[in-house]
Amino acid sequence: MNYLIIAEKPSVARDIAKVLNCTKKGEGYLYNDKYIISWAIGHLVTLYEPEEYDENLKKWDMNTLPIIPKELKLKAIKNTREQLKIIHNLINLESVKELICATDSGREGELIFRYIYEITKCTKPFKRLWISSMTNEAIKDGFKNLKDGKEYDNLYLSAKCRSEADWLVGINASRSFTLKFNSLLSIGRVQTPTLAILVDKHKEIANFKIQEYFEIEVNFKTLEEKAQYYKGIWIDEKNETKILDKEKAKNILETIKNKNGIVENIENETKKVPPPLLYDLTELQRECNKKFSYSAQKTLSIAQNLYEKRKLITYPRTDSRYLSKDMVSKLEPTLKMLNNIDNYSKFLNYVFSLEKLPITKRIIDDNKVTDHHAIIPTLYKPNLSTLSKEEFNVYDLIVRRFIAVFYPNYIYDITKITTKIENHLFITKGTTIKNEGFMLLNLKTEKEKKEENILPNVKKGQEVLNEKCQILTKKTTPPKPYNEATLLSAMENAGRFVDNENLKEQLKESGLGTPATRASIIERLIKVGYVERKGKTLIPTEKGINLIEVVPKELKSPETTGKWEKGLSSISKGNMEPKVFMDSINRYVNFLVDYAKKANSKIIVDEKKYNEYKKSNKYKSLEKFGLCPKCNNDILENSKGYYCSNWNKGCKFTIWKNSLEKYNIFINKEIAKNLIKDKKIVDIKIIDTKDKKDKLADLILLDTGNINVIIK
Repeated sequence: MNYLIIAEKPSVARDIAKVLNCTKKGEGYLYNDKYIISWAIGHLVTLYEPEEYDENLKKWDMNTLPIIPKELKLKAIKNTREQLKIIHNLINLESVKELICATDSGREGELIFRYIYEITKCTKPFKRLWISSMTNEAIKDGFKNLKDGKEYDNLYLSAKCRSEADWLVGINASRSFTLKFNSLLSIGRVQTPTLAILVDKHKEIANFKIQEYFEIEVNFKTLEEKAQYYKGIWIDEKNETKILDKEKAKNILETIKNKNGIVENIENETKKVPPPLLYDLTELQRECNKKFSYSAQKTLSIAQNLYEKRKLITYPRTDSRYLSKDMVSKLEPTLKMLNNIDNYSKFLNYVFSLEKLPITKRIIDDNKVTDHHAIIPTLYKPNLSTLSKEEFNVYDLIVRRFIAVFYPNYIYDITKITTKIENHLFITKGTTIKNEGFMLLNLKTEKEKKEENILPNVKKGQEVLNEKCQILTKKTTPPKPYNEATLLSAMENAGRFVDNENLKEQLKESGLGTPATRASIIERLIKVGYVERKGKTLIPTEKGINLIEVVPKELKSPETTGKWEKGLSSISKGNMEPKVFMDSINRYVNFLVDYAKKANSKIIVDEKKYNEYKKSNKYKSLEKFGLCPKCNNDILENSKGYYCSNWNKGCKFTIWKNSLEKYNIFINKEIAKNLIKDKKIVDIKIIDTKDKKDKLADLILLDTGNINVIIK
């Protein structure tokens, strides 16, 4: 009798093979006398395309919508069909009596195995390998404690509903809105509300009105022989420092000039900050974005490498920041392993000086661990010199956070000195660290390295000299746009965008997407042209902004997706029938298609506002590249091309800057202006794509913005 093990990737299969001593090789599998180990390559199976249900659905037509098949069918993914055939043949071997699912221990991993199981029409029993790290010890323990596959049926049903819901909403919404607005629009149940968050922030920034205000600053000096200095800012009775009226500021300045102050009050407040919780994936992605400018996708890839290939960290795609009780026995051995590494032994002197580890509910809490516990280092001792810089940075953060949870609170004093001149009060604030605690392990960015504001040792009632006073002119600043760190937080805490208090509470458990999918959602928004990265910030494009303008609030609200994630979670816990969830999805799909059919078919900026914009100084200051050959409006420039300013009324004329890249030509401003003016450029030097030789050619501009290249 043989057991067939199906892993998610070849690398994981090889790791399992080493532990089980499967040294023999077959085509697409490894084996010994007891085990056969094969693998998927990510997903091997996917859902049918619409035209595979009905050839007529290949053409996008509003009359064929909504597309809701009675049963969503599975098919092999073309590029990996051969590997699926290998697994199919292995499943049907007479000697194989039982399967072992060894795909990733999570919702998507479960779906990968179950789709293979379903498409091959397998009926053999199977067990589940459920592990949180890829060390040899963890794999051995996992095989000693295999679970019955049926224990994960609800997780599979949740994954299946997620897959089918995304297909139904994506296909129907994308087709209906694309057809209605005559522009290729990608719409998704998670990506669209995520885009809406970015667009709302963009509008908030655009509508922000910068306001000038004034502050009065006084340089104080004590009267002792060894004088001490400090600065104070004027405050009103509400402790507000801003003065909107410059005349008022001048009057205050005149009142206090050449007059000494009296220390009116000194307040000391002690603040205690407990160590941060352990990392889940979203928090790790946030930190890596703040400290190293890594994208969420890059952090996930590095963490996956550290888990799978390096075996240095536990399962990274987790949404928990706590450990379960069965992990207590592994804490001290892990700390001892880290104590043998020079980078960390200096931090562990404190931990090992304690009588016992301070294990609290902030570290161990079974109620807050779902499929996987928080990300921590494994017992596998690393050779740090073999890690890439990126791998070291991520591993180092995880180790420091793991050690930090056993450290004391960060304790500091906030001191406020109130100084009075005449009847005017001036506030001075300073921070003094009393116990650095866990902050010793914090990797500070340049922004975080703020010097302590050391305050002088003054006493209440003491007279101080007003050495200098001045009016500071300042301006209010608009809100900051999202970067990946702040967008991940917004996606995780989508409940704060919801007014309904009951739903707000529900959304605490499920935000937009999951820790494992948020990175890919951000990348998808960029890929389809709805969002651009500008430095570290994420800015919605005109196309993204327009999409949010035309879709219904139900499609862009976190409420809808939050309800779905809540529903999927309920299915995985056995508290909701999949049919109830899918019926709600079908109703929603019908609503979306109906909405699109009835919507106004043109994306048009309000005529009055548009005309006002064209008369504005902002528009006049834009560089013009000539007149559009299609509609005679101005041609403007963006980062990717030269486009008609009448785009919002349907003119599609665009010259893409990279359209002649294969001929070694970049469409710069000079080329664009000459093409638009003369409709052609004669004898320009290009590289022939056929023989790779330098040649001369004529460029002919078409009314669409496309360019014909006539090689001489």
